[in-house]
Parts: sequence; C-alpha cells; structure tokens
Amino acid sequence: MAKEVKTIGVLTSGGDAPGMNAAIRAVVRTAINKGLKVKGIMRGYAGLLQEEIVDMESTSVADIIHRGGTILYTARCQEFVTAEGQKKGAEICRKHGIDGIVVIGGDGSFRGAGKLSALGINTIGLPGTIDLDIACTDYTIGFDTAVNTAMEAIDKVRDTSTSHERCSVIEVMGRNAGYIALWCGIANGAEDILLPERYDGNEQALINRIIENRKRGKRHHIIINAEGIGHSASMAKRIEAATGIETRATILGHMQRGGTPTCKDRVYASIMGAKAVELLAEGKSNRVVAYKHGEYVDFDIQEALNMKKDIDESQYMISKMLVR
Repeated sequence: MAKEVKTIGVLTSGGDAPGMNAAIRAVVRTAINKGLKVKGIMRGYAGLLQEEIVDMESTSVADIIHRGGTILYTARCQEFVTAEGQKKGAEICRKHGIDGIVVIGGDGSFRGAGKLSALGINTIGLPGTIDLDIACTDYTIGFDTAVNTAMEAIDKVRDTSTSHERCSVIEVMGRNAGYIALWCGIANGAEDILLPERYDGNEQALINRIIENRKRGKRHHIIINAEGIGHSASMAKRIEAATGIETRATILGHMQRGGTPTCKDRVYASIMGAKAVELLAEGKSNRVVAYKHGEYVDFDIQEALNMKKDIDESQYMISKMLVR
C-alpha cells in the first residue's frame, strides 16, 4: 500500500542555480492545492540536522519566481554523508511530522535523498545544477540561465578583445562537465573550446592555431576554457610569451550562478516542482524528476546515479567544424 503523505518538506542543497525559487514556489503551491502541509528546510541537509524548519504558506513564495538563488539558502553538509547523520535527519523529519521531502540539487543531494528514502522518508529529487551534468535528464534547473549569462559576458569580452587585437582566454564554470563551455563556444563563435572531457593538454597545438589564424588575417582569438581545466591566467601568460600576441584571461566565476532566471528555467522548474508533489501524493519515493526526449519523466534515484553522461559527440564535432 502506498504511504500517505500529509506534510512535505522542501530543501535546496549543493550549489545554487537560477530557477530553484520557481521550483520551491511550485512545490509549495501544488502541495497546498492538494491539501498538504509544507515545511521549508533552510540551508539544505545542514539545516535539517540543525532543525532549521519553517512552516510555508502560499504567501511564503509570493514574488520569488523571478529571483535568482534560493530563498531557502543552501549549504554542503559533511555530517549528512555519514550513516549517523542520515539517521538523525530521518528522526528529525519524523519529529516535525515530515513524511515526504523534495530535494532540489545535484548528484550529491540525490545520494542523501536516497538514504532518507531507505530510512522511511519519501523523497523526490529535482535536478538543480547549472552544469547540466545529471545523466538521467536532458535539462537541469539553472543551466539555461547560466549559459546565457556566460554568453552575454563573452560577447562583451570579444568586443574589447577585437578592438585591441588580443587573444582572450575566458574561463566558464564546469569543474567536471564542459556543457557551458561547449554551448558558449558554439554560441559565441569561439576559435577554441577546452573541455574537461576532451582536452588532451596539448597547449602547443593551441598556440600553433593562434599563430596560423593571425597569419590568415584574424585579429583576435577567443578561447573558452572550462573551470575543470582552469589555470587561465598562467595559460594566457604562456600564450603571450609564445606568440607575441597580447593575451588576457577573464574568469567569469560565480556570476554564472546568479541573476534573473530565463523563461525556460522558470517554466521547466515549475513543472518539475509540481511533478515532484504529484509523485509524493501518489505515495512514490526514491525518484528523480527528469526531462527526457521532450517529456517529464521520473527515474529511481539509484538508477539515475548509475547512469553516465558524456559530451554530445555530434555537438562537439559541429563546434570543431564551425571554427575557421
């Protein structure tokens, strides 16, 4: 028999992402519409263990859909990685009458959700990360906003790089995943795109392309460098020393996490939030809501975590063909 859920908790965990507030809003209002109570858990699993739990009403999420970040705040929590921390978290949920939780975050957040589910707390995960690196889904909350923020910033750097006939190394976020770099590389018409999944470390080949392009008459050279490769400042110095071309490094950093969410991030996050509550109302647990092949679906958390994701090879090859 499906477990009846009467009170839903919602938390955001790990790195923040634009659109998280839209998801929170959808969770709260969908739950209230179904006659369920909602409690907001502040600062992710860390706040759960500290019992930073507040009652939420429809007005609690008024005027937040357009705001970046997360009104529930977020944090990382080493204690919750332990079995003792997980057991404590489940006990606190029961103490506060929370029998279902919506967890908005990435893979690490989903692992925690899976542990809570095993301890009797129904859990549903929503993919919230700007990195687009969750294998079970074609969309993650925040990616669209982040990649547009980066694209607009790179356009501006290109303007000044062209004026000064420079080479620019522009570092975007993506520690283990190059999706932001790949998309920006295509959208911004970069001459080189360095991805953690593909870069072979051959800097000399990069330098040779810059020299060849200058001989062909190109007056600037844009290199999009993923955070996972990094070292943009020292790379720029080596390129300038080897080519004699003035080279500057720009690290976009955490500006990519902030800002007003795009329409896509607001709408998709809202639908995913509503879907999460529907699953909990049906007594479902240990599921991740995903967007796959144009449809909103859900997967078992462990199944989702076991999936592997790589850069789309066709997109990568197109990015190489478009560089001239």
